[in-house]
Amino acid sequence: MYRYLERNRIALIYWPLGIYWATLLVLTSLPGHDLPNFNVSDKLEHFLAFCVLATLLGLSLFVQGKYLKLKKYSSSVTLLIVGIYAALDELHQLFIPGRYCEFLDWIADFTGALAGIIIITLVLKYLVSRQF
Repeated sequence: MYRYLERNRIALIYWPLGIYWATLLVLTSLPGHDLPNFNVSDKLEHFLAFCVLATLLGLSLFVQGKYLKLKKYSSSVTLLIVGIYAALDELHQLFIPGRYCEFLDWIADFTGALAGIIIITLVLKYLVSRQF
């Protein structure tokens, strides 16, 4: 399964990451009154959104074969990139009508990113161990 992901990383990992990240950017740029209401805590929404982002980004950094250091430190790099992006996203919301920049939202984003990294690390360890 891991080798299949590596061979088809563009269609199975890179494209979904790009589409998801672009969708996330669009959704966080919508004014507050235009947001869909899922009747769940906004912290849970932040957690899940950044959990998925970190999972996809971590997977993409791990399966790429061009930069071995990036592959080796994919979890740390993912956390750094997603953490900075989450902070910039919160600051960006200062300029969106009906949206707010909240530190607790960033904490939910960062915690979601950590969860995503843990998930993808465990899944990759399992898949890599099964390829032999």
